[in-house]
Amino acid sequence: MKTLILILCIFCLPLSCSSQNKTKTDKEKSEIKPSKNDDGEWDINVLDTQYDYFLSAIAKPMNQYSESYLKSKNTLLVSEWNSYFSSGKYRNVIESSISYDPKENYGLKFEYKLYQVFAYVNWKYGLRMNGLSGSDVTRY
Repeated sequence: MKTLILILCIFCLPLSCSSQNKTKTDKEKSEIKPSKNDDGEWDINVLDTQYDYFLSAIAKPMNQYSESYLKSKNTLLVSEWNSYFSSGKYRNVIESSISYDPKENYGLKFEYKLYQVFAYVNWKYGLRMNGLSGSDVTRY
């Protein structure tokens, strides 16, 4: 459970950076928003060491995807993820929603890493998501 929280926290700066005077609902507190790194590029830093292993040993390499393909997949996967979050389905795995704007140009690296987060959750927790490509779904 702690690992999942770390995975989900990688999408943005901690929400604690916002003003403490604002009152937020529970859903706003648990929303993950992408942010830019110091170089001005969108990036995801996953703190789970198994994610790094997954990227290097199991996930298909980034050059096998196009940015437009990943963007379309991520749009579906984020929608599915947020639907699961809103309904409380898989609450032992999905503890926050993801803020993702398909009109934003996040770049290939970000799109790849976001897509691989969904593949990783499938690999580690067995969570099947309809938006994942058949070749990226872990078979049990």
